[in-house]
Amino acid sequence: MKYTRLGRSGLQVSRLCLGCMTYAPPERSGYSWSLNEEQSRPFIRQALELGINFFDTANAYAKGASEEVLGRALKDFARRDEVVITSKVYNPMRPGPNGGGLSRKVIMHEIDQSLTRLGTDYIDLYQIHRWDYETPLEETLEALHDLVKMGKVRYLGASSMFAWQLCKALHVAERNGWTRFIAMQNHLNLLYREEEREMLGLCLAEGVGVTPWSPLARGRLTRPVDAGSERSGSDAYARTLYDATEAADRRVIEAVTRVATQRGTPQAQVAMAWLLQKQPVASPVMGATRVEHLQDAVAALEISLDAEEIRQLEAPYVPHAVVGFA
Repeated sequence: MKYTRLGRSGLQVSRLCLGCMTYAPPERSGYSWSLNEEQSRPFIRQALELGINFFDTANAYAKGASEEVLGRALKDFARRDEVVITSKVYNPMRPGPNGGGLSRKVIMHEIDQSLTRLGTDYIDLYQIHRWDYETPLEETLEALHDLVKMGKVRYLGASSMFAWQLCKALHVAERNGWTRFIAMQNHLNLLYREEEREMLGLCLAEGVGVTPWSPLARGRLTRPVDAGSERSGSDAYARTLYDATEAADRRVIEAVTRVATQRGTPQAQVAMAWLLQKQPVASPVMGATRVEHLQDAVAALEISLDAEEIRQLEAPYVPHAVVGFA
């Protein structure tokens, strides 16, 4: 395993982050392809054995079940100081007023709920899951800063927003002497590269590490164009992200297939290797429901794509509408 500093911070994370949204009983997640706790634990253990120290979840994943599964597994398989846990806040956890968002009330309540579910007294990286248009930014940032000073959180991060919003958040935090975001978890892969226009440059300039979600486009980059999977047939969010650009994306997937065939490696390794060489990508958030998913991701760390291969992979891309902010 390889490790890197997350942004300009001193926090060291593995170059791969295990996303744990999948690890929750289907009856709580609502996804037929999610794994129950007994099925999930081997993947968390395997990740640790491969050297992965970075684990991603959120309060909203299966209404807290993902945090519970991850917390119990890490308690059994690792020492707390050896792992980096990230969770998120924003999405509604119950109906009615103050059930979600980024108000001080919600943040102070949800951090304690997440800590209880995770079975820990601090979260290493606490991220805002989305931008809250209804709450003053100053209120959100001061509440997050207070969590750091209280010792409940070590570092702060953000996810899926416009570059101007991250820029504003960094400026407001700096102006007030509050803790800055060190990480941006955004939507980035070979099928969706709109983040290259503004966000990646901003993160590089400001020392913010990028931890992309959906690095393999919900599995679409891991197989030939017309091949399907159980998840692809039932993942409504994937259709929201990619169905509108299916014709254009087909050419990109075909390029991944060609490069992978030429190399004699799985498509997943090629697609992940492309993402890992992007600056300032620190640690893609990958999902794993089969043993080969983790093996392919680790193998991608050793792949160095040459300029011609990168050209082949990138050439078919056409501009996409912005998606993934909701």
